Order: sequence, then C-alpha cells, then structure tokens
Amino acid sequence: MASGTIRRRAQPSAVREWPSDLHPILQRIFAARGLAPSDAAPARLADLAAPSALGGLDRACELLASAISANRRICIVGDFDADGATGTALAVRGLRMLGARDVVYRVPNRVRDGYGLSTGVVEALADVAPDLIVTVDNGISSHAGVAAARARGIGVIITDHHVPGESLPDADAIVNPLLQRLPAQASEDDDASPRPRHLAGVGVMFYLLLALRARLFPAGSGEDGAKQARPELSSLLDLVALGTVADLVVLDANNRILVSAGLKRIRAGRCNAGIAALYAASGRDPTRAVASDLGFALGPRINAAGRLDDMSLGIECLLADDPPRARQLAERLSAINAERQELQAAMVEQGEAMVAAFFERHRGDSLPFGVVLHETDWHPGVVGLVASKLKERLHRPVVAFAPASKIEECGQGRPLFDSRAQDARTGLELRGSARSIPGFHLRDALAEVDACCPGLIARFGGHAMAAGLTIDAANLARFASEFDAVARRRIDAESLRSCIWSDGELAPHELTGEIAQVLRYAAPWGQGFPEPAFDNVFDVESWRAVGERHLKLQLRLAGHAGVFDAILFNALDAMPPPARLRAVYQLDLNEWNGRERLQLMVQHIEAV
Repeated sequence: MASGTIRRRAQPSAVREWPSDLHPILQRIFAARGLAPSDAAPARLADLAAPSALGGLDRACELLASAISANRRICIVGDFDADGATGTALAVRGLRMLGARDVVYRVPNRVRDGYGLSTGVVEALADVAPDLIVTVDNGISSHAGVAAARARGIGVIITDHHVPGESLPDADAIVNPLLQRLPAQASEDDDASPRPRHLAGVGVMFYLLLALRARLFPAGSGEDGAKQARPELSSLLDLVALGTVADLVVLDANNRILVSAGLKRIRAGRCNAGIAALYAASGRDPTRAVASDLGFALGPRINAAGRLDDMSLGIECLLADDPPRARQLAERLSAINAERQELQAAMVEQGEAMVAAFFERHRGDSLPFGVVLHETDWHPGVVGLVASKLKERLHRPVVAFAPASKIEECGQGRPLFDSRAQDARTGLELRGSARSIPGFHLRDALAEVDACCPGLIARFGGHAMAAGLTIDAANLARFASEFDAVARRRIDAESLRSCIWSDGELAPHELTGEIAQVLRYAAPWGQGFPEPAFDNVFDVESWRAVGERHLKLQLRLAGHAGVFDAILFNALDAMPPPARLRAVYQLDLNEWNGRERLQLMVQHIEAV
C-alpha cells in the first residue's frame, strides 16, 4: 500500500476549448496533465517525430545498407532486459524485412558477462564471425568492447538510449537520442510536439529501421511494380510498445503514439505469435490490451529470463512465428517468472528486515538519505526489483547489491548503514542495481561519487531513475557512506516525503463502469503519464481479509446511498481499517462469470 501525502493536480485557470466528443472527465484529466486540446486527438503514426530529428542515423544507415548489399553478417548484441529483448527481436525481424539475409544475435549473460558490449562478449562472437555489430539498448559506455571489435576488423554501430559519459566509444556510428540537440525553440520539458528524446532502446532501433527503409526503398518505389514494395514496418509496433512500456521510459507524446499503435495491433489480433502466447500464458485478453498488461504481465515474463536464466528464451519467443512453439516458450517464461517472484519476495523481506533492524539499533537516528543494502545470498538478477520495492516503501534512493557470483562461504550479509559493516574480501565483485525518487538523478549521483573517489566504482551507467554499477566488496561500506553523502547534498528533507497524486474527487454519478471503460482506453497510461487516480471520503460498510495480505472493502460515499466494492493490496498495516477514511483509488472493471462489475483499486487510505 502506498504511503505519503495526498496532493491534487491543479486545474489550469484558462478555459480551453476541447473537442466536443472528448468525455468531460478526460478534459479535466488532460488539462491537469498540461495537455493542449490538439493533444486530445487520437494518436496517429503520421504525427510521429520524423527520423531526421534523431542524430547519427545517416552514417548508421550507410553502414547497414552496405552490409545488406554485400551480404555481410550482421550480429545484433542486445541487453538482458525486456527493452533489450524486444529491441533485439525488432532488429532481427526488421533487418530481414529490409533485405538482410545473414542476421544473427547474441545477448550477454547477466552474471557471466555483465552489461553491454564487453571485451568478453566480443571474444565470444568469434564463433559467428560477424562483419558488423549493432548494439541495441547498450553500448554507449562500451569503450573497451568497441575497441576490441574494431581491432578485429568488425564494424560497430551503437544504438542506445542511456546517458552518455564524458567521452564516447570509438564506434563507426552512434545513434542515441540524448546526443541530439533539441530544436532551439523547444523547451526541454515541453511535451506539446513529439520529439524522439525519451525513446526506449527498442524505439531507437525502430527509428533506425524507418530511416534505413527510406534509404533502401524510397517513397513510391513499389508503385509501378518495377521495384519491390516497401516493407510494412508498422507490423513491428507490438514489439516497440512492449519494450517501451516495460522499460519505464517517459510516455511523452511521441512514445504515446508508438505505444498506442502497438496496442491497437494487439487488440486487433495482428500481433506476433510470441506476444499472443505471452498474453495467453498470463491469462489476459489481448482484445482488451492496455499498457498495464505490457508493464505488469508480459514485461516481467520477458525480464525473468534475463534475470534467472538466458534472455535468448525471451528473444526466441518474440521471434517465433509458429504458435505452438511460441506457446511452449511463453509457458517456460511464465515458470521462470514464478520462480523470480518467489525469490524476489524472500529478498524484499530480508531487505525490510535490515531496515527494521537498523531502526531498532539506532532508534533516534534517521535512515540514510541514500540507502545501500547487501546480502551474500541475493541473486544479482533480482536486486533491481528489490531496490525498486524498497524505494517505493522508503521513498528514498536505494542501491541493492549481490555478489557477481554466489559465494557460499561468505556468511551472513549485513545492512551497509555504517562503516562497521564492511566485507573485507577484496577481489569479490558486487553487482548493484539502483532505483531513485523524483528529483534525484541516479547516474549523475554515481558520476559524482566516481569523481570524488576515483576507483571506488568499477563500472556504472543508467538513467535518472535507474542505474547499475559494479564495485569491489571491500569498497562497500565506503560506497554506502559516499552515496548517502551525495544524496544528502542533492535531496532536501521535504523531498523524502512521498506524494500521492490525485486527479480530484469523483461525483457519485461518475463512479460507474462506463467511466472506467472510458479511462481504460483513453490513453496508454504509464511512466510520466500515470493512470488517473481519484480521492474521496468514504464510510466503511464492511471489510474482510483476502489471502494473507489483502483487504476487501465495501465503501459508501459519505452522504450518498451507493456502495462500492474495493480492494486494497498488501494491507497488513491497514487492518482493521478506520470507519471513515479518505481513499486514493483507480477505477477498474472486475470480470467474474462473464460479467463486468466496477471495483475500486485502492492505493492509499487515511483516517478522516
């Protein structure tokens, strides 16, 4: 259950003329999100930012066109998360559609190889002998790997969306939206006109394919039948939507167009066999596809392969054209995901116990602004999920570490809150995953630690909200201290108070299944464009525990007759609920025995 202070989004003072067919509740929500009436029109691919807005494409297209023409071997080197997997599958499918006859892929093993195009990965590619490497969702910090590839006579195109460092690898071409200057007239935060600045790795690859198609198949080249018709790259948008939502990039105007188009293909039954199989394995209906399916059902199944097994399983599922084969792979991914969920639950419980033990030990002292946790038996593939869960509960940046390889004889790990908790085993590598809160840029913070203490961090990279790093175990306590110090300099105490945003109250006549349906399909809700949530004061008519941790409620709007079903997940600390409460909730349609009924998905309650 979320905790924090409820804040309502403010409505703009100026009255806007919204399209007459736009539901009044959407007018209110879109206005509070800062959208203009022109943004309320249905998302159209024609409104996508042009590929010319993304730098680095010309040289990359030149290299790819030459490789395709000469039938050279192209090797896609992806990443071991859902963005990397969808981007790799997109690259393989798209390049083949554009005429490449020799395309293979490889993806690093999270534990054995680490992240990105490393020298080890390049050495392992000797068995496929590529002429050209194309990275997807990685490479912007792979200086040594790029140098190793070029020393072997292999060309390298980097496609990535991670924050570049002070210097760039010596690749033959680099495509990264963060290297492209914004138009002089555009504000960094202006969302009114689509720009490809917040693309996921899969989105960067899609833009590269669009530009390559324009080069190889000029517009109108198939009209007279003399030349091959242009391949229909829109058939790949289901992959783009999945990777974009799963990677939690900001759903700005441009990304909303991409995701909306992909979801439409899925609902229309025109998705690839792998995505259809993942929908079946997760028990969700693709004809009702929404972004949350991609983020909470399909994405985790793909991610689980990279965390606990081999991401090739996820990529093969997305490349499968044979439905029975796709189903077999999707079911295997579901089994791995179930194992991941069990492991994650145990690790989160350990992390929470560490925090509780710290409070018990220090009592009057406050929790660090930047929290660093470590257990010797944690799995390096799941520490990012642990960091994410604890970040949500503590509302402060969290870094969770695990040994790069499991060391049985290390003994019990300890919370790294002070200098006494140091593992002195120099040479043992720890892999860390970090998650942040709004206003604290993780990669910049790690760069500050690195600048202040050269050599303390072996490797790092990432975004504002998520990052990864590797350190020596002997440096763990010092890193914890330095990270907390940076967090204290960059975060004011008020920012550590979580804020639960609400789109305001709903009137009784707005608490209906019809409104829930309107909201469900109004937009691809997600990171930076969250699903609408509302707050009202309710009287609790009845409640009961569901399972071990959840709370089923019947709520009555104060002063009104209607009673509404509601559910609050992970509510052990909310039992019994107060007789009168303010609830922040989302509208949901609960399907049972073929009938849909309105249900309030409660995120937060507080006594009134």
